[in-house]
Amino acid sequence: MNQAVSHIVLTLSCPDRPGIVYEVTKVIVEEDGNIVDSQQFDDPETDRFFMRVEIHTSRPLAEVRTAFTPLAERYGMQWSINEVGKKVRTIIMVSKEGHCLTDLLYRRRNLNLPLEVVAVIGNHPDLAPLAQFYDVPFLCIPVSKETKAKAEAELLELVEAENVELIVLARYMQILSDKVCQRLHGKVINIHHSFLPSFKGARPYHQAHQRGVKLIGATAHFVTPDLDEGPIIAQEVIPVSHRDSTASMMQKGQDVERRVLAQAVTWYSQRRVLLNGNRTVVFE
Repeated sequence: MNQAVSHIVLTLSCPDRPGIVYEVTKVIVEEDGNIVDSQQFDDPETDRFFMRVEIHTSRPLAEVRTAFTPLAERYGMQWSINEVGKKVRTIIMVSKEGHCLTDLLYRRRNLNLPLEVVAVIGNHPDLAPLAQFYDVPFLCIPVSKETKAKAEAELLELVEAENVELIVLARYMQILSDKVCQRLHGKVINIHHSFLPSFKGARPYHQAHQRGVKLIGATAHFVTPDLDEGPIIAQEVIPVSHRDSTASMMQKGQDVERRVLAQAVTWYSQRRVLLNGNRTVVFE
């Protein structure tokens, strides 16, 4: 009788030193593993080593994790090991614009984006019907200067209670406090137009149209206490011209935003994104 084969993915980063690939491969072989995909990167600037390995093995995931732990401790690794395709427990946060939320929930339902959406949280109720259409719980948590601390406490409680791995700010028009950013470091992805820092503040597409820009785009990045300066995961730009109105520019910009956010979330859910200080390593 054929044994069941697990398909798992191992990601790691650690201070660079000789022998890491050999030692990792040795453990995989000892656990009856067959490497089906392997990518690595040695950053000479930070002197850190990064690796992502997909493995087929007849051993249970927990057994492989136990076998790998001593090596990870010896090399001071930041690491994770998961089943390929395992759904990432996720909260999506929104305000009133629904293009990014619609795209993510569509991909989750129809294109196998591996997310388990615990809840959609909105600081306005506008997108509740959209969440309901996709059978996802919607929580309206209004945010004001007086209620911000309470709202963030509710968010952190939900993250803890539901074992949330990822929070996606899908055009969520509120700034998270430094406390929340630090508590959820490496777990919050935001999307914004790439006009920053040139077009800060409200109505960026109007500002861009008035200045006659020829390229617009979007950036998906991890959230940090430094506003819109977190490690970048994905970016895209497209051309525009004098023929574009503010409305057409906004439409094109929203299309780019949803694509870039979906790409970043996809890479994250596939365990392809590793933090490297103020930058990321993305194994595409």
